[in-house]
Amino acid sequence: MDKYKYGTEENKAFFKEISEELLSFGHRFPSPGGGAYYLGDDGTPWTDRPRHTWITSRMCHVYSLGHFLGHEGSDELIDAALKGLHGELRDNVNGGWYAGVTPDGKMLPDKQCYAHAFVILASCSAVRAERPVAKELLESALQVYDRYFWNEDEGLACDTWDTEFKVCDPYRGLNANMHTVEAFLAVADVCKDAKYRKRAGRIIDHVIGWAGENDWRIPEHFILVPVNDCRRQEFTGTAYTAAKVFKTAVNFGREYNEKWDVLLEYNEDKKDDQFKPYGATPGHGMEWARLIIQWALSTYSDPEDQVKYTDAACSLYDRAVSDGWNADGAPGFVYTTDWEGAPVIHDRMHWTLAEAINTSSVLYRVTGNKKYAADFAAYTEYLDRYVLDHENGSWFHQLDRNNKVIGTVWPGKSDLYHALQAMLIPYGEVSGSVICSV
Repeated sequence: MDKYKYGTEENKAFFKEISEELLSFGHRFPSPGGGAYYLGDDGTPWTDRPRHTWITSRMCHVYSLGHFLGHEGSDELIDAALKGLHGELRDNVNGGWYAGVTPDGKMLPDKQCYAHAFVILASCSAVRAERPVAKELLESALQVYDRYFWNEDEGLACDTWDTEFKVCDPYRGLNANMHTVEAFLAVADVCKDAKYRKRAGRIIDHVIGWAGENDWRIPEHFILVPVNDCRRQEFTGTAYTAAKVFKTAVNFGREYNEKWDVLLEYNEDKKDDQFKPYGATPGHGMEWARLIIQWALSTYSDPEDQVKYTDAACSLYDRAVSDGWNADGAPGFVYTTDWEGAPVIHDRMHWTLAEAINTSSVLYRVTGNKKYAADFAAYTEYLDRYVLDHENGSWFHQLDRNNKVIGTVWPGKSDLYHALQAMLIPYGEVSGSVICSV
């Protein structure tokens, strides 16, 4: 059908229709304090769940995109989320942002790089939408991030601090660094500060190196350890938890010659973790591929300088599709695989499909290879057939291996971030940040 084919007027109209439905679905997210409620299957707020900083930031970003699309009510929803980020979610004593707030008003512990990267993205989006207080929020978010999360010597970000910013967990992860790249591209575009684009490139170079050495399956999990330290044996077992090494490996000074040591068996006992699953994650392979293209094209004007990164992006995407798409006899992407490419968690996550739609369209536009256009059409048909909730709106967030709706990892429909971006990135500017391409 033409509505599934890239570049057709029918496809553009289909995506526009879905975008408007998504934005209409999410109107009930704000709490009285501004933090975002987790949304249920029909968009009803689940008020018995914590209000997370990362969801609030995502919804601020989503309705900033809605502002540029002319969606009615977007400005008020941006301001509601900004109220939460300035208010109930912000730590005015220790700095930064709490992970979230419980229904009874208690703060969730720890300071997460993941959440702070989304605060930066949200505030950049709101600055471009010219919302009040957004600029001050962005300045504060960058100050906190630069002080606690970014490591200029390594060219990478750490993952988690305790609430008071006194103890840094030795775990290092690429999920937080991936969203740091996304946030830094937004800062570079909105603030015209080349420093952040350069930082994004340093992260990308690390990831390409690690993935290229691992048959383009990206190692996700690492531990910060001193070189040649006998304590390495403590960190490698299948029972590894951050708590086990929290006191023995934190705050090693540079005199110990620290390094990121890969943990290929991390979360072997919790393979379907929401944010840190075991094994390789095809969805992240595709998401990194798209970010690499966006960074390279916004950094280099000469195609000869871009080719290394385009080739890496194609390799990441091709590996993710080969391992993950229709891998178990049924349509859809599996959530994770082992290090040989065999499926581990067969469930289908909506965000993986969103990134497949994004990256196939971007690679088609950059390379002209028609296989990416064919992939895009197949993913869009799958979206229409299985993932779109034609009754309640939005996308189902998790399906089982038989494409039946389940909620063991992602119950309800927490936010609109991945889904809305997948309707916009295919026809936006290829380079830079999505917030400057709509």
